[in-house]
Amino acid sequence: MFNRLMMVLSLGTATACHAAPAPETASRAAPAATATYLDRLPQEEVVYFVLPDRFENGDPSNDTGGLSGGPLDHGFDPTHKGFYNGGDLKGLTERLDYLEEMGITAIWFAPIFKNKPVQGPPGLESAGYHGYWVTDFTSIDPHFGTNEEFKAFVEAAHARGMKVYMDIITNHTADVIKYSNGGDYSYRSLADYPYSTRGDANGPRINEGFLGDTVRTAENFDKLTDPNYAYDVMIPEAEQGIKVPGWLNDPIYYHNRGDTTFEGENSLYGDFVGLDDLFTEHPRVVDGMIEIFGDWIEDYRVDGFRIDTARHVNNEFWQQFLPAMEARAEAAGIPNFHVFGEVFVEKPDAGYLARYTHMADFPALLDFAFAAAALETIGKGEGTDVWARLFEDDVLYEGGYDTAITLPTFLGNHDLGRFSGMVKAANPDISNDELLARTRLAHAMLMTLRGSPVIYSGDEQGFVSDGNDQLARETLFPSRVEVYNDNDLMGTDATTAEANFDQQHPLYVELRNLAAIRKANAALSKGRQVTRGYGTEPGLFAASRIDPVSGTEILLLFNTSGEAIRGNVLVDVASTEFRALSGNCATNVTAPGSLAYELAPFDYAICEAQ
Repeated sequence: MFNRLMMVLSLGTATACHAAPAPETASRAAPAATATYLDRLPQEEVVYFVLPDRFENGDPSNDTGGLSGGPLDHGFDPTHKGFYNGGDLKGLTERLDYLEEMGITAIWFAPIFKNKPVQGPPGLESAGYHGYWVTDFTSIDPHFGTNEEFKAFVEAAHARGMKVYMDIITNHTADVIKYSNGGDYSYRSLADYPYSTRGDANGPRINEGFLGDTVRTAENFDKLTDPNYAYDVMIPEAEQGIKVPGWLNDPIYYHNRGDTTFEGENSLYGDFVGLDDLFTEHPRVVDGMIEIFGDWIEDYRVDGFRIDTARHVNNEFWQQFLPAMEARAEAAGIPNFHVFGEVFVEKPDAGYLARYTHMADFPALLDFAFAAAALETIGKGEGTDVWARLFEDDVLYEGGYDTAITLPTFLGNHDLGRFSGMVKAANPDISNDELLARTRLAHAMLMTLRGSPVIYSGDEQGFVSDGNDQLARETLFPSRVEVYNDNDLMGTDATTAEANFDQQHPLYVELRNLAAIRKANAALSKGRQVTRGYGTEPGLFAASRIDPVSGTEILLLFNTSGEAIRGNVLVDVASTEFRALSGNCATNVTAPGSLAYELAPFDYAICEAQ
């Protein structure tokens, strides 16, 4: 039953409840960090996800990307949520102190390859500020800076012991290829429009001798020379040759079957919202993508890849690409190279995610199931058994818990929207204090339960989005976008019209403290997780993390309801005394294997056995 009881604790009381010493700031010289950061396992990272355009504008001279004309030419319009707003690599580099002091150990940023500046139908244009409309896979988008500035950013992050994860795309490129049929881009299937005929199944024969895309030899694909099996394709004169490397300009390396509806066959073969869908079955595409992204590893020594739209690429591609990336990283002397794919699910369905660790050999995936569980329980009043079922399904991943513990967990992002915004949408009458309390609880679960936590840029400053996609991509530097600046932020009187790098913001402080606790206690990053308590209504979810060396138990207690709760929770019989790392912890067990607890509404506690 959904519970709308108001938050009992005041913001000040709740903040005091979780007070913890601030973490020590790493040495700026950091020779020790440089020597040891590569040894950290993926589950030890605290990741910050950022769109470079929306973080900090360090160099206004690159705002238009060196292009002339107006916003529809260069893509820069700081008053529009769908255009470049001005953030860049220099700004990100200059704000590394802000991230380091929050406890961030790895930075994942949206794609920074050169993009098509503007695309879309007349009147509905938007810009490539997000990075997913790539034209040149070898160069940094000039709106963000230069290849040299990217190298400087990576080196500056590494000098502080921080890793760098690139967001990469193999599924598609920018929308350049057009179909000469009056604008109807409906998907045309393999059965109705086979590769062997032109126009439809009854059309004239083309591509003689081509045995289909399941025979993945160079000799077979050499016989695929005509890309006009489903549509007559063309490239506008002004856009011919704009893609880099040059082989990407040949339409034969694209599926050219029309737009995907994200279902069935067209999920693999269709254009993603009009973007040119790469023919990832083609050996030339496989080899080309391996070369492109292997070079980024070798030349810039990045520490991992987040892979966009992973489920829209055939599994056989990943079975070749992923081992190749691991091999390039090993050859470059980069251990623990972390690769995680984007496979979207709306429900806490670990099974759907897990299948990609089997059939596509992904070592890890973005844990959309975790995000869904957080929203259902903390935002929508579902029972805490949702969490229990989610973690029970860790066995479904290839490698079981050893894989599940490496999954990047998150609450919201630039596509789904912010967690706070989704909670507010589910509870229109919620107070700002209660919204803050629920958001703090969610971040406590994110930072302490299994997985590698990912913080979405701006969440630490109390941003509350009005929706998803463009509505959830506010700038941390002063914004001129009206639809952002009218938002009420949590925990502050500031608006997005001001700079938001407040290191005293209650969420920034909370995350900093949680990161320090996590760093000081290996159980919270590397430990086995055991579910201790849950129910079919909002209320207690409890789990223990067990130190992999000492065996010490750290008990995690979360209250997802708007009412105070108390009771007894199961603990290890060897754990006879506890101390509080954060929150309200009973010091002594009431009987062997049982500990009393008491939690305020939307509160949590982290308790270490002695």
